[in-house]
Amino acid sequence: MEGDCLSCMKYLMFIFNFFIFLGGSFLLGVGVWVLLDPLGFREIVAANPLLFTGVYVVLASGGVLFLLGFLGCCGAIRENRLLLLSFFMLILFIFLAELAAAILAFLFREHLTREYFSRELKRHYQGHNSSDVFTSTWNAVMTTFDCCGVNGPEDFEDSLFRLLSPRTMVPEACCQSNGFPGDVSVEQCVSGSATFRRNKGCYSATVDYFETLLFSAGALLIVVLTIEIFAMVFAMCLFRGIQ
Repeated sequence: MEGDCLSCMKYLMFIFNFFIFLGGSFLLGVGVWVLLDPLGFREIVAANPLLFTGVYVVLASGGVLFLLGFLGCCGAIRENRLLLLSFFMLILFIFLAELAAAILAFLFREHLTREYFSRELKRHYQGHNSSDVFTSTWNAVMTTFDCCGVNGPEDFEDSLFRLLSPRTMVPEACCQSNGFPGDVSVEQCVSGSATFRRNKGCYSATVDYFETLLFSAGALLIVVLTIEIFAMVFAMCLFRGIQ
């Protein structure tokens, strides 16, 4: 019976580490997808250094989980006590790091609110022709998602942009341009006409677009943490059972 239990633990650990391997592969894929800038997502996270740093955290976590899943599978099959103990300590360290990251994300959640982005836009956005990184990032976001400001065109009232361009109501990035030189619609748009401008705020546009992805990522994180707990339990049981 002891041999049957040991064999059961070995294969259970192999299965759970295989899921860790798959989870790490998924996180690596998400990180690479963001860095390759498929649909302007890099511009969104670049607007907040905390978010952009999170992309590299996802990449690092995915790479470590990928490696640990592979090593855990090898340790279970070979029944190596040293490898199993090393795997347990490493997976425990990663679990605590992920838990700390989740707590920090909760503490800094106010930096991701509508009010925060609106306040930053009013303070730092300069206009269409600016070489400022913050400004060019927001121009890319508004163009990619067909939106204007955080809540809408009214965000540019009493803003740095209006101080720099007092005769312009909204930037060109908010306009529905046909792409022709001297487009009349752009001139009417920046002068205040609501006919040729985008009236939807970028906060709603991006939240609607990435809502499913964010919920999926949150659910995946919970699943990964659960799998890590089971992997640590099976690794310790297998470690104690091997003579």
